[in-house]
Amino acid sequence: MLKKFFGFALLLILMTSCLSLPDNAAIVDSMPPIYPDYTDITIPQNIAPLNFLIRSDVDETYVEVDGVCMSHRRGNEVIFEIDDWKRFISNAVDTTLSVTVYTRSGGQWLKYKPFAWNVVSDSIDAFLTYRLIEPDYEIYQNIELRERCVENFEERNISTYKIVGNRCMNCHTYSNRDANRSMMYVRGENGGAILNTNGILRKLNIKTPEMVSPSVYFHFSPSGQYVAFSSNVIIPAFHSKPSKRLEVYDSKSDVYVADVEHNTIISSPLLSDSTTFETFPTFSPDGRYVYYCAAPLVDRVDKLQYSLCRIAFDETSGAFGNQVDTVIDATNPAIVGKGSVCHPKISPDGRYLLYTVAAYGTFPIWHPEADLQMLDLQIGKVDTLSIVNSAKSDTYHSWSSNSRWFVFASKRDDGLYGKPYFCHLDEQGRVSKPFVLPQQTPTFYDYNLKSFNIPELGRGKLPFTAEAVGRAMQLESEAFQFAN
Repeated sequence: MLKKFFGFALLLILMTSCLSLPDNAAIVDSMPPIYPDYTDITIPQNIAPLNFLIRSDVDETYVEVDGVCMSHRRGNEVIFEIDDWKRFISNAVDTTLSVTVYTRSGGQWLKYKPFAWNVVSDSIDAFLTYRLIEPDYEIYQNIELRERCVENFEERNISTYKIVGNRCMNCHTYSNRDANRSMMYVRGENGGAILNTNGILRKLNIKTPEMVSPSVYFHFSPSGQYVAFSSNVIIPAFHSKPSKRLEVYDSKSDVYVADVEHNTIISSPLLSDSTTFETFPTFSPDGRYVYYCAAPLVDRVDKLQYSLCRIAFDETSGAFGNQVDTVIDATNPAIVGKGSVCHPKISPDGRYLLYTVAAYGTFPIWHPEADLQMLDLQIGKVDTLSIVNSAKSDTYHSWSSNSRWFVFASKRDDGLYGKPYFCHLDEQGRVSKPFVLPQQTPTFYDYNLKSFNIPELGRGKLPFTAEAVGRAMQLESEAFQFAN
């Protein structure tokens, strides 16, 4: 009863902030031409306002949500007041809202077909980190690592090119989506892994002379003591075909585990075989396995196809098992369909394994055919996620801590600029239509000239600043050695 009272009071407040409903609007038998596409989607109760544009020349817009005027503005921008939005959405949890868009051009109002917003009680982790980078990855300049609160529009740098001497910065990765344990990597001279523990930063040189490179792709164990990582020699090359731009591939790669409490590296001959490429390691949520991608050496890059494998790991003893299991075989087209697996990530509840598939190789951001697939580890069924994928590259992804949401990078708009998209996964394993990270200014994506790369969800705000990263870069790197 109390909730209904507050809902009615909110309705009165919102109605007084809008002019009267447009009279004599002509009915249009189609969806409104809006961007981003926020039609018929599932959204978390804690998401920021879904501001959008009308992709037509209009003088005025009017938007109703379940009969309540939520936005009335001149021009083609639809912007929701954040306080009104939060109050309205909090009263609509576990319901489906009907959104109706009206536009006026000259003296004529148009009323478009309504679309739906399904508001679920499954919240998404409140923070998202990502790398902003030029879309041409063969060079790097002016790279920034940023943190965004998805519940509003607050954003800040956690590291910038100015602080690290305009060097390449790799992804920022959480341990169990916990802001108090995370790591990023700065490449080049005087670089290293910047490890965050409760806001205290250390600079680590996770490499020995026997390794082909420092750590490249990495993932924390459940305890946060161990980091599974790959050591790669990565080769960029230009295509001779005008339809393709760039290819990036490994000429060498191995997988290890680093103990960041004792500065030791744990190896296995099964993961550093000179006849096999091993890369993209990730721990299972229970810490019992390291999953990774592996491919035999071949004479042509377009024949380089990676299978998904796993090997046992004991967090207590810090030791690998003695057997490799193939989870998804790249030679079986009935399972993969496209040939090469990369970026495996397991949902925190251990049920689903999300991964990218492409025709070949391990750099799918340059492959328009790259799609996401999801393996149900309980029953062994693969979902090709047709509702999620597009005709462009759909790649790097991470899970929210409740296993009900994942974010991924997609180039679906223009094939060049990656943007973070969110999907809901319900208790029956059904996946919803993706929607892009909302922005305060509806024209943001039209004018943004950086690609959102390697999005990672986290539960809290990181306890350090970009300036602290700059100070950590001045530290001597802590050396690592192989464990006995």
